Amino acid sequence: MERFPLKSSVTKTGMTYQSVYKKGANTANGRGAHSGEDEMVDITPGLQQAADGVTTPTSHGTFQIYEQGSRNSASSTHSYIAQFFGSSTGDTIMFSGMQGDDDIPGIGQYEDFHTIDWQRDIARDRMRHRYIVKKRQDSIWDLIKGAHDAWSGWVCVLLVGVATGIVAGVIDIGASWMTDLKFGICPAAFWFNREQCCWSDTNTTFDSGNCSQWLTWPQVFGDRGDGAGAYIISYLFYILWALIFAALSASLVRMFAPYACGSGIPEIKTILSGFIIRGYLGKWTLIIKVVGLILSVSSGLSLGKEGPMVHIASCLGNILSYLFPKYGRNEAKKREILSAAAAAGVSVAFGAPIGGVLFSLEEVSYYFPLKTLWRSFFCALIAAFILRSINPFGNEHSVLFFVEYNKPWIFFELIPFVGLGIIGGCIATIFIKANIYWCRYRKYSKLGQYPVTEVLVVTLITAILAYPNPYTRMNTSELIYLLFNQCGISNSDPLCDYNRNFTDANSAIEKAAAGAGVYRAIWLLVLALVFKLVVTIFTFGIKVPCGLFIPSLALGAIAGRIVGIGVEQMAYTYPKIWLFSGECSTGDDCITPGLYAMVGAAAVLGGVTRMTVSLVVIMFELTGGVRYIVPLMAAAMASKWVGDALGRQGIYDAHIALNGYPFLDSKDEFQHTSLAADVMQPKRNETLSVITQDSMTVDDVETLLKETEHNGYPVVVSKESQYLVGFVLRRDLNLAIANARRTIEGITGQSVVIFAGNVAPPPGPPPYLQLSRILDMAPITVTDQTPMETVVDMFRKLGLRQTLVTHNGRLLGVITKKDVLRHVKHMDNEDPSSVMFN
Repeated sequence: MERFPLKSSVTKTGMTYQSVYKKGANTANGRGAHSGEDEMVDITPGLQQAADGVTTPTSHGTFQIYEQGSRNSASSTHSYIAQFFGSSTGDTIMFSGMQGDDDIPGIGQYEDFHTIDWQRDIARDRMRHRYIVKKRQDSIWDLIKGAHDAWSGWVCVLLVGVATGIVAGVIDIGASWMTDLKFGICPAAFWFNREQCCWSDTNTTFDSGNCSQWLTWPQVFGDRGDGAGAYIISYLFYILWALIFAALSASLVRMFAPYACGSGIPEIKTILSGFIIRGYLGKWTLIIKVVGLILSVSSGLSLGKEGPMVHIASCLGNILSYLFPKYGRNEAKKREILSAAAAAGVSVAFGAPIGGVLFSLEEVSYYFPLKTLWRSFFCALIAAFILRSINPFGNEHSVLFFVEYNKPWIFFELIPFVGLGIIGGCIATIFIKANIYWCRYRKYSKLGQYPVTEVLVVTLITAILAYPNPYTRMNTSELIYLLFNQCGISNSDPLCDYNRNFTDANSAIEKAAAGAGVYRAIWLLVLALVFKLVVTIFTFGIKVPCGLFIPSLALGAIAGRIVGIGVEQMAYTYPKIWLFSGECSTGDDCITPGLYAMVGAAAVLGGVTRMTVSLVVIMFELTGGVRYIVPLMAAAMASKWVGDALGRQGIYDAHIALNGYPFLDSKDEFQHTSLAADVMQPKRNETLSVITQDSMTVDDVETLLKETEHNGYPVVVSKESQYLVGFVLRRDLNLAIANARRTIEGITGQSVVIFAGNVAPPPGPPPYLQLSRILDMAPITVTDQTPMETVVDMFRKLGLRQTLVTHNGRLLGVITKKDVLRHVKHMDNEDPSSVMFN
């Protein structure tokens, strides 16, 4: 990973030893390190410096130290490393397995579809940081570089926030215009949506939302009436535009960026847990995801843009992190930026910056230190501010569904609120099980070979069935806003067809019997609920960008509004029963159906995603309804309990399992009584592939690499003793051997490969190949009797890639993350072969 680029008169001998740090010690030469600084301390008695001044190694290990024979040479006094450790020795320090790109290109990077080594990457960054902190005392330029390193994380999340806000504004404006394009056009300025077109018109009719400047498609073709001809023209144009938008979206995804399909949250969760998916957060994926999302949302499919916004923001975070090598070249550090980006994605999707931070913490992120929390908060704040400045909704509120309820909730209402939580959990379970069944069928059948055709068929059926029902024809966000709203003097929707006489717009809303329009609207909403549930099952997972938040909110809002109207009519019919505590005997309307829609929306979304805290915060930020936190909490908890009882996984975890990603959930508990010896590879009495420290040739190593497919190999003293020396990665071995053949003269297949630093090199040609620098001499090890509960915790909390199993110091086997995941599935009576990646 890192070698410090320092000049020294020391001859490199390739010897590797171990050392530790001691705090605040004084050196013998009087140049003592100040308290709190790090000094190297020899912990293993090794070869000491010879009297004649010959360069000899001292015994150290995670990095290499070469001591200069002459301690007073001019070059040593200028060596930064001497200052770094508080001594005047001219030592060159090299971190094992931590070489820079200038040494062996590609060392320290990872293959596609492999897990990162969190410990190695974090160690790299700590060493790099110590180097910069010590070096900044040397000159003004080094001080500036140190300051740049310190604030580069804040600058990076600032840029991510700004970019995310701008992209979200473009998506909102584009989707709004293209959605209205299905219904008509603004001849004066075709790039205006219906609302913008009618801003300057004083004759806008709020019933239909139309005005004289906005022409529906029948009016464009000269049909000014409301008869069958106009209806058919509108119907055909609705279907035609939907098919065009969906076909464009699916074609772009298939041709240019296959990773741009779907929600993206399952993959983002997996990436943030330490998995590499090359190209998933690249520039082409970003461009196609943005364009495809606008098209797919405009097509009228039962999907939302909120989940894909998290993917888009993470793409921006990944791309912008490469401006700062501290993050771009270190996969573990990069995930700090991606966590902040995910928070910004939810922030701009809902106008909920605090909810976005909590969503990233609760649902998406795997490693979330305190500094990442603050940076996520800052990133979400900047993104929300930029989006508010663009103002794509054209109103004074940056939230998606701003509502104002003027009545407090009654204590009795907790019963229907919890009931809505139970209903939401049941709806969510039906959706998850049906959607996973359909996605599995798509994955393993011929249907998966025709993604564009499937998108067009789903779009056609959706458009044909959605248009006749006004509640499914309208944009889903508009439907949710309508269901959340309180019936007032300006509402002309059939949902508000009560037998009321409004005399004053500011007077309290009186209780009233529901009119015929309300009952007709309820039947239409029941049909809309069934339709949206069925259609969303088939839509989520097709090969276009598609999110799940808005359809889930719509399902819950429909169910909640229906329940709310029922409770409201009960309060009107029986106002004096003890349930209502006398609150409904005054004549004013004491029940708010819109509140029930809001609680129902939270219940279904909580059941589908298994969110709790972040969901409640998102919901009250989304609506401005802070006084209704308790009902939202009650519904969210009931929904989660019911969902967990009926099915263990949320929709994102279920899709992670379906795709076979190596995701070890930190929230799960391992409750079985197995040992490390039961899980390690190879099993007892099987051969373990190892490399010896000094007796294998280049040909032997290359043969081992060809005959096996392991991602790494333990290095032992000899095949007879099996005493562990370290661990070397397959990728690093391949790169080091290829680099040696290219740069070192005389290296042949018979050259002996040496990994140990204290072994005398073999005499005579061909020259030996020293590879101790790519050897990890401090691999994590456990004994064969270690409980798997402990091993699983180590993999979760340390982010391990593999651990070595020993018995009395002798190597027995290896446990990889894939082995752990397969063992967990086996113990839970699931299919272990479903874990497909390393």
